[in-house]
Amino acid sequence: MTASTSPHPAAHSKPRTIGEWKRIPDFDARAGSLSVRNELRRNLLRAIEREEPLFPSVHGYEDSVIPQIVNAVLSRHNFILLGLRGQAKSRILRGLIQLLDPEIPVIAGCEINDNPLRPICRSCRERIAAEGDNTPITWLDRDQRYVEKLATPDVTIADIIGDVDPIRAARGGRDLSDELTIHYGLLPRANRGIFAINELPDLAGKIQVGLFNIMQEGDIQIKGYPLRLPLDVLLVFTANPEDYTARGKIITPLKDRIGAEIRTHYPATVQEGMTITNQEAWTKRDSEIKVEVPEYLRELIEEIAFQAREDKRVDRRSGVSQRLPITTLESVVSSAEQHAVRNGEAHAVARVADVYAALPSMTGKLELEYEGELKGAETIARELIRTAVGRVFSKHFADVNFQQVIQWFEVGGELKIPDVVSTSQRFRQLGQIQNLMEHIGKLGATNRKDEAAAAAAAEMILEGLWAHRRIGRSEERGFYAEKPKPQPDPREGANRPPRRSYN
Repeated sequence: MTASTSPHPAAHSKPRTIGEWKRIPDFDARAGSLSVRNELRRNLLRAIEREEPLFPSVHGYEDSVIPQIVNAVLSRHNFILLGLRGQAKSRILRGLIQLLDPEIPVIAGCEINDNPLRPICRSCRERIAAEGDNTPITWLDRDQRYVEKLATPDVTIADIIGDVDPIRAARGGRDLSDELTIHYGLLPRANRGIFAINELPDLAGKIQVGLFNIMQEGDIQIKGYPLRLPLDVLLVFTANPEDYTARGKIITPLKDRIGAEIRTHYPATVQEGMTITNQEAWTKRDSEIKVEVPEYLRELIEEIAFQAREDKRVDRRSGVSQRLPITTLESVVSSAEQHAVRNGEAHAVARVADVYAALPSMTGKLELEYEGELKGAETIARELIRTAVGRVFSKHFADVNFQQVIQWFEVGGELKIPDVVSTSQRFRQLGQIQNLMEHIGKLGATNRKDEAAAAAAAEMILEGLWAHRRIGRSEERGFYAEKPKPQPDPREGANRPPRRSYN
């Protein structure tokens, strides 16, 4: 039900009783009794018909994941999203909220959001039998109809399904087998809504068994009592593919009851990744200092994640989360902001050095294989940055001749930029290198009067030349001419006797 088909006219106050609700001009008993799956299906078809964007904050899934989710919802299936960390699985599930009606009527005070026209709990049935159309109702917002639980080994059946409450039984003078003594868990409280479980394989086996009846027969059992409670709920899950297929992590009958398994993935292109990172990263600060991050630097940050996902020293089963470029970009902005404050500048442009300053934002997100552990996360991260710089440099300067820049170093030129130095000083130092500033326009720094942007682009060029091993760089000397490695003399060993062979 969209905003234009609200259950009560906007000009009128919300009905407060079942009778008032039935008397509104556009009351439709069939629409009021619609199940949550049919509600999602109807609203999804309307959104597709109107060409409204589905999951607008999720990028890169338009032709892969989203069509599969649409099929699952239209089929009224419970489904699971299988993917590595940082692939927007939870965000997609929360996006399903927008396919629910803006609000629905529920019986006031009901723990499980009972439908006024089709109550399922005993207390609501008795209440309607006694009060009839005077039974009070309230309106439940769509955000309150989504319940999410992170699966952990300590989750109990009482947390998910519910349990008998002896205190409630004692206060009401009721027998423990009475339905009115039940304290409902999260799943019944998600009635007429969506219930999501993150990391499903981490749920204990006996809890997974407890989901059987709900998914197939649509009822729950508490403490073995013959209680039938036909819940109206859509069940959705997330899981890591490795855990989901491993023996003992997920029980087969539960897999059989899940209608659709949908695989998520990382961005297919650097541009898709940049779109996600730019959307999620906190770069617009509430600060007097304006920090600009050039486009080539954003591309470099995203390329680091792509290189890490392809590196054999990084565990591919764990993946490299999209949070890596997001937090790296935020740290880059913070590093540039810090330098601007130290130098008393109101404007800063992020540089390659700020990417290296963001190493702590990368190392914790790299799960390394044995070979990578031997080298260490920081060493691997530095090598990934160098490789990414080389890729971005090649993209922008594939057909550019830097021979004059290289010759400047070969004739003895060296450049070391201190950590704390003003933008104008950096610009003057870089301007001494012959022909360097002639190429910064390729990186978008067309205005050479903007010293911060010009200096940052010039540093990127030098870093790119170092990445391709055309000049050298060290912590002590900065950039310098890399001496060619001596070639062995072919005449050496020419008169040596042949090696003795052993059988």
